[in-house]
Amino acid sequence: MQFLKKQPSRPYMHTMAWSLSLWLSLMTWATPTWGFSGTPETLNSAIALQAVGNHQFSKPIFLTASPDETNRLFVVEQDGRILIIKGTSVLPEPFLDINEKISTGSERGLLGLAFHPSFSSNGRIFVNYTRAKDRATVIAEYHVSSNPDQAKQKESILLIIPQPYGNHNGGMIAFSPDGYLYIGMGDGGAGGDPKNYAQNLNEFLGKFLRIDVDHSRPYGIPSDNPFVKAQGRPEIFAWGLRNPWRFSFDRETGKLWSGDVGQNDWEEIDVIQKGKNYGWRLLEGTHCFNPEAGCRTADDLVAPVTEYDHASGRCSVTGGYVYRGTKIPALLGTYIFGDFCTGEIWGYQQGTTQTLLATDQQISSFGEDQEGELYVVGYGGDIFRITPSTIVQMP
Repeated sequence: MQFLKKQPSRPYMHTMAWSLSLWLSLMTWATPTWGFSGTPETLNSAIALQAVGNHQFSKPIFLTASPDETNRLFVVEQDGRILIIKGTSVLPEPFLDINEKISTGSERGLLGLAFHPSFSSNGRIFVNYTRAKDRATVIAEYHVSSNPDQAKQKESILLIIPQPYGNHNGGMIAFSPDGYLYIGMGDGGAGGDPKNYAQNLNEFLGKFLRIDVDHSRPYGIPSDNPFVKAQGRPEIFAWGLRNPWRFSFDRETGKLWSGDVGQNDWEEIDVIQKGKNYGWRLLEGTHCFNPEAGCRTADDLVAPVTEYDHASGRCSVTGGYVYRGTKIPALLGTYIFGDFCTGEIWGYQQGTTQTLLATDQQISSFGEDQEGELYVVGYGGDIFRITPSTIVQMP
């Protein structure tokens, strides 16, 4: 799976030493050790990974929980299936199977899943996939059937976005606390955004979109979207993104956090705000990428909150979640994210980024359950729960 444009020849392997003193050191965050230098301090871990069951998934790329308090976890497989984890078991029949509709391979496939906030009463489900006939991005709605563990196959399409190339599709969709559906769109692919889609406000590519699925058909436009009364597509919420593969909302503050996959040198984490420009393709992270376009760093461009370079085999950021669970108090309020190629997991808080764990996983996504506990999705097929390091179960 190429969330970026290259893969390491094999997973970047690490070894870890465990230390109680360093677990305690994370109770307070030290002087920043990694801002924009791209060289995080290597620390022993405050966390560990605990395998969730023994099921081997096929190219899993996302995990989420439905908001109906059934404690089920839903795993999205790139080839078009959504499976359910109940307890430690995976149900034999998929919740949804749309394999025949999609174009898969590279960065294409079934890429996103979002449950309507009122799913427990209306049964509405939304997906993001690249369709077979033309590789366009499709945002579609499904409904749960009379069997709560299976969705109906009938589809209602909300939005179709043509894709000029076969990569940088984005793929994440999620509902925010304001009840609107957010869609992360990559710049359309190739390299260097050759058509400058991310800076073009008449294009959906390289943007965050925000739509209202509860009013009008196929969707409505929130009245406070930044281009409702200005030149630009009214669905656009923010722009200047390269490939916001995974994003999330902090369940306490409502802030929108996103990893934006870089080009050749820099990966970044952004806090996305309405009507803001995040710089691509003028900048890669905080660094000039396209001098001919001016490479300005003026106030109209928003810098990432942290970035890292491609040292030691790193190549593709996987955005995560602000930790709001209860099992790891030291990490409360910390944004957890990682790298697909090296399997490193980091935590960011108040200007400081620290290494939390080194793994041999190709981290395609993180996930969050109803209690705010976090999970790691390994593209090789395994799902892990993030636990305190007192439980040492490394893959």
